[in-house]
Amino acid sequence: MTIKYSKKVMQHFLHPKNMGEIKNPDGVGKVGNPTCLLPDEKIYSNNGFIDIKNVEKNDLVFSHNLTKNKILEKFSRNYEGKIIRFKNALGYISLTPEHLIYALSLPIRNKFKRNKGKRDLIPAWYHADQLKKGDIILYPFSQNEKDKKYLTIDIPKPKYDFKSKNIPLRIPLNFQLLKLMGYFISEGNVQDKPCKTYISFALHIKEVDIAADIKKIVKTLFNLEIKIRKVKEKNGLVVYIYNAQLARFFKKLFGNGAANKKFPEFIMDLPFGKQKSLIRGLWRGDGYISLNRKGPRGGYATISYQLAQQIKLLLLRQGVISSVYVEKEKTSKWANHKKVYRIHVGQRESLKKLCKILNLKYSPKSYELISSWINHGFLYTPITKIEKIKYIGKVYNLEVEKTHSFSSEAFCLHNCGDIMYVYIKVDKKKKIIKDIKFKTFGCAAAIATSSVITQLAKGKKFEDAKKITRDGIAKSLDGLPPIKMHCSNLAIEALKKAILDYEDKAKHSITLPKRGQSKAIEDYEKKNN
Repeated sequence: MTIKYSKKVMQHFLHPKNMGEIKNPDGVGKVGNPTCLLPDEKIYSNNGFIDIKNVEKNDLVFSHNLTKNKILEKFSRNYEGKIIRFKNALGYISLTPEHLIYALSLPIRNKFKRNKGKRDLIPAWYHADQLKKGDIILYPFSQNEKDKKYLTIDIPKPKYDFKSKNIPLRIPLNFQLLKLMGYFISEGNVQDKPCKTYISFALHIKEVDIAADIKKIVKTLFNLEIKIRKVKEKNGLVVYIYNAQLARFFKKLFGNGAANKKFPEFIMDLPFGKQKSLIRGLWRGDGYISLNRKGPRGGYATISYQLAQQIKLLLLRQGVISSVYVEKEKTSKWANHKKVYRIHVGQRESLKKLCKILNLKYSPKSYELISSWINHGFLYTPITKIEKIKYIGKVYNLEVEKTHSFSSEAFCLHNCGDIMYVYIKVDKKKKIIKDIKFKTFGCAAAIATSSVITQLAKGKKFEDAKKITRDGIAKSLDGLPPIKMHCSNLAIEALKKAILDYEDKAKHSITLPKRGQSKAIEDYEKKNN
């Protein structure tokens, strides 16, 4: 659905009046729509991608302005009604129809079928039921670069470990170590049992170059020798590092077992150049590049959900756009296959960048149709599928400090629908609104109606301000689309709540007796104690 706004709406949206916050306001009004997600929707937090039902108050979540912000509250309620399920290249989201998504809504004109026309549009918050297939969502990712030059091995050497050689306890976090980490995430495992603790890498028998690279890195950084064993019946090559202290350190950093592996948080903000070494190690382990086919592409496979999401973000930081696919678990005649997350890189420019990171030559000849692009820390990618389903059960939402937004695995969301704050300063003798400001987190209509109501209410007595109607707001904006008239109601409600907040405070405020009126003070204290 494409929403058509009047020129006045767009003027107030792009250049709002009286926007901001009043210091020490006399009254504050806050309103918003209750909008929610299904319990199992994944939220990007400081603990990884976690079900919204499991995130906690004070956790940090990644917001639309590329910062991490604190969860102030988590809400849940029972819901019966329609749920909208969206899909894009990164994954899915299921939410109530009024929930706000950060997006570009494409007008139905030829100009906006082309990439240049799409890029001229202004991002805004749209209700889920306003968006259609092909509209572009904005997905934020961190562009911070925070270097870490050394790692401290804080795992003590076991008291009775007389076999393991002593290793440096402070090691440089350089390109070699990052490549080794990439190899470990892809092919490594830790065996951690008393008297039998070591790191192993399971390679293909032809991957002798990787084995040689591991040998060189381990010797340089830790002054350790490796052991290599061929497993001919399985066409395998196993590399062993026998050092319990190092093995437990790797287990602490990355987890153990293919389904549990993930990078520690500091890895995600390392400088872009260092992260390239990590990606090289990853791709040489479990990745592939296939250039000699009709549609050249690259890919990576893992059974760890958290790792798949982290690799997606690492690639975005390099300007590489990927798609994430899920292969369900299945049973074949040869084995039971676990659920697999496949990261696919097929867009021409993204594949070129990935090949450059991997030191591979790739000179595409075909013309590229650009459906997704990256700009200033955001991936712009289209909605590829929309479903509407009936749902009965619990739904959840968050209130996020400052930004009022958070990211899921594939979408950037507002935390509580349209949220409006109205702040007033009052001439207490005349009961006149002498100053008024607003902060609104929502769509163009929400911002425009907030802007207009501050103009209509400023300088008015309370009784006149309370008479402002939604039709009056719409008229001041040369009309609002029917689907957006509720924004006028929210603006009026926010203003009335600000006035009510002032009146409640005035009603319960205490005027202390003047100095010298001791009898009056005594009477007052007796009455109130």
